[in-house]
Amino acid sequence: MGGTVKAFIAGALVHANAPCLALALSLIATPAFAGWRDTASPADIERIEQLPQIRAAAIQDAQRGAGRGDWRALPRVMEPEGRAIPAQALLGNWRCREMKLGGMNSYMVYDQWFSCNVRPFRGGLLLQKMDGSQRFVGFLFPENGAWVYLGSSSARGEPWHNYSGASPALGAQVTPDDQIGLLTGIGDNHLRLEMPAIQESLLDVVEFTR
Repeated sequence: MGGTVKAFIAGALVHANAPCLALALSLIATPAFAGWRDTASPADIERIEQLPQIRAAAIQDAQRGAGRGDWRALPRVMEPEGRAIPAQALLGNWRCREMKLGGMNSYMVYDQWFSCNVRPFRGGLLLQKMDGSQRFVGFLFPENGAWVYLGSSSARGEPWHNYSGASPALGAQVTPDDQIGLLTGIGDNHLRLEMPAIQESLLDVVEFTR
């Protein structure tokens, strides 16, 4: 993988104890977090509470060997500290692409960009990935300037799935599609959504730009 990638990993692990992940911990500590907790399954609540540890493990797992895709995207997306972002700055159309860290592959960076958008819906904000073989849709919950995402993925050709609030770990029949994540700003018109994964990877990351 080379010294440059390892340098990124070392730097990102330092950030795992810095404000970018301290933000996740501060969200968990706030009483207002109960708003999304009323909807999320116990297993998903546990996953988001463990985001700092999962993130650090996923980054470290990237050292196992050569991954797939342009590794130079990893430090650009993973090293910046998460920033607060107001709702108005989220609205509109975005280009988005996915990265996977840890698990079956050390890392995967997909080179194709897709269409995503954030729009008002039923008094809240709806985040949606519109195209590609895997789509997702869900609500964003404001927390201390960041956003908790609760949604669900679906394959192209399937109906859009709703967040079910049940988990395969709890014996549910249908929920590997449920998603929970933390959305933060990482630059001007640049966002990062981190979703602790339950299938192929340790951490799924979606980069948004426009």
